[in-house]
This record gives sequence, structure tokens and C-alpha cells, in this order.
Amino acid sequence: MPRPAKGARLHKYDHRDQYYIFDTGCKPRSTGCTSRSEAEKVLAAYIATKGRQSAANEPANITCGEVLAIYAEEYAPTVAAPDRIGYAITALLPFWSELKVSHIKGETCRRYTRTRKKVTKTDPNTREPIEFAPVAPGTTRRELGVLQAALSYAHREGYITSTPAVTLPDKPEAKERWLSRDEAAKLLWTAYRGHKSKHLAHFILIALYTGTRKDAILRMGFEPNTVGGWFDLERNIMFRRSDGERQTKKRRTPARIPRQLAAHLRRWKASGDHWAVTYQGARVGDIKRAFTKAVSDAGIEHCTPHTLKHTAITWTLQNGASIWDAAGYFATSPETIEKVYGHHSPAFQESALRAVERR
Repeated sequence: MPRPAKGARLHKYDHRDQYYIFDTGCKPRSTGCTSRSEAEKVLAAYIATKGRQSAANEPANITCGEVLAIYAEEYAPTVAAPDRIGYAITALLPFWSELKVSHIKGETCRRYTRTRKKVTKTDPNTREPIEFAPVAPGTTRRELGVLQAALSYAHREGYITSTPAVTLPDKPEAKERWLSRDEAAKLLWTAYRGHKSKHLAHFILIALYTGTRKDAILRMGFEPNTVGGWFDLERNIMFRRSDGERQTKKRRTPARIPRQLAAHLRRWKASGDHWAVTYQGARVGDIKRAFTKAVSDAGIEHCTPHTLKHTAITWTLQNGASIWDAAGYFATSPETIEKVYGHHSPAFQESALRAVERR
């Protein structure tokens, strides 16, 4: 039975001062270093670039799988949410891994979109295919966006000579679903009524009063921390991210705390909670299952955690807030506020309407 390969390693000849890199199937190469610590740095660089050509590849000579692997190894760890890139790459690989970069064109992108519209898995018991709900167009668009980003990164870093254009599906219309006050009250009551889901009621209250995204809420505490934002109850200011967190496109700017929410927050803090959303004293990592159950028990349709952000912005504009102030408070661009929610404002097209109606 052959011995397993030892992999890349350092070796020093007795009659030579320099360290050499030994690797199975390769000739020994000198590190040019007499110091062990310096030689280890050269070895680390060798392992990191092993199997990759130093010269840029033509699109016909490199697969999409290789490009995605480079993107996952080198770029994904530097972003705030690398798991999102990971989910997209996991979905892309079954279709794209063996295709060359030169195969990327409109037809293959549309074919990928069609394959994602019909998701099937095999039943482990009967071994028969099971068809699941189709993937949303927005999901496919994000996945192909990751492929385009991976190609751009590979080109920028010198791995490929050119970048083909990835054809994305049409951008879906922005969702306008928001809860009426009766629906919100029913959902909140359902969450409070469940003895195991009172943490969900905390989440709902914060989301309805501040319009903060789910991940940011679940990381918020009552003192400065390294995980996420915090509520400064002395100055009544909410910090949506910690000083050490990286700012992303999903802006998480500070905002004032409404007095109604501040009263709840002070009560939770006084009870011994260290985090805004806790379960048995520990910070809650996700509320997906609890939220889905509460929505079902309350009899509310088409409601997700993000619907609460839509609801908060809609209510605020209906109550007369300006688009500029709403954009600052909810950490959303004025363009998005005007495009998606502007028609809820009492001042919507007011000056134009007065001009049209003037005799």
C-alpha cells in the first residue's frame, strides 16, 4: 500500500544554509531564506498559490468553478456577511462548476435561471424526485450577481484576461406589503401570548418602532459590545452597529429611540436582560421559526420579518414625516423612500395636485 503524500513542507540540507520546499511530484525549490521563520512565510505563500498559474488565463482555459473558488477563498472572508456569498456559490456550482468562463453568455445565464425555477430533490426513503417551490427571481438574480462579482475580482487580480458579461434576470418589483395596525396588534399579541416566544414580541416591537433590519436587531444589546449595536438609554440613541463592525451597503446609522419603545427597553434592562432579544438569558441568533409560527397562528398572510421594516416606514410617512427625515431615521436612501413608500405620504404630489386643480 503506497504511503500517503506528505504535502508541501520545509527541508534543510546538511551541507546548505538555505531552506527548501519539498512537495510530492515537484522538484525541490529554494526559499532563499536561511531563517526558519522567513522560510515558513515563503512556504505559506507557496501553499496559497499552489496549482494556480502566475499568468492570467484566457476565459477558455479556466472554469467558472475555479473562479468561484478563488473568490470564496480570497474575497469572501473580508466581507461583513461571507455566509451569503457561500449560499450563492453553493447554488451556482452544480450548474457552473465545469463550464469554462468563455461559456458565459446570455443563453447559459437564462438556462441557469430556468433550472433554478424548478428545484427537485430525491426522497431518501422512496428515492423518488420531490419538486419544491420555485426559487424567487430575486434569489437567482443575487446568485448570478455573485458570479459576476467573482469574475470581476478574478480579472482585477490578474487571474483572467477578460470578463464576460453575466446576463441577470429582470429586477423584481419592490415589495409593498405592510401591516395594518390591527394586523400588527394581532401579531404582537400572538407573540406575547406564547410563553416560549416572548423574545419574538421584543423583536416585533423594536422592528415596528425603528424599522431596523432583522440581523441588526438580533445583535443589539444594552451596553457597547463587539457583536453589534446597542441602545444608549441615557441619551435615548440607538446605535445599529458597533464601532468595530464594518459599514456595508445596508446602512446602519444611529437613530433616536421613540419614547414608547424606550419605556419597554428600560423595563427589559431592569429585568436583567443584557441583549434586546433574549431567550432564557442568552442572545437569540434567529427568530425564523418563531416568527413563522406566530404569523400562522395570527392568520396573517405574506408577512416576513422584513415586512415590519416596510410597515414602520409606511406608518411614519402616513403620519406626515418628510422623506428626508424618514431616510435618515430608517437608514434608507431618500431615493428608495420616495420610490417605494412616497405615495403613502399626505404630501405626495401635493404641489403638483394644487397646480393642476388651480383655476
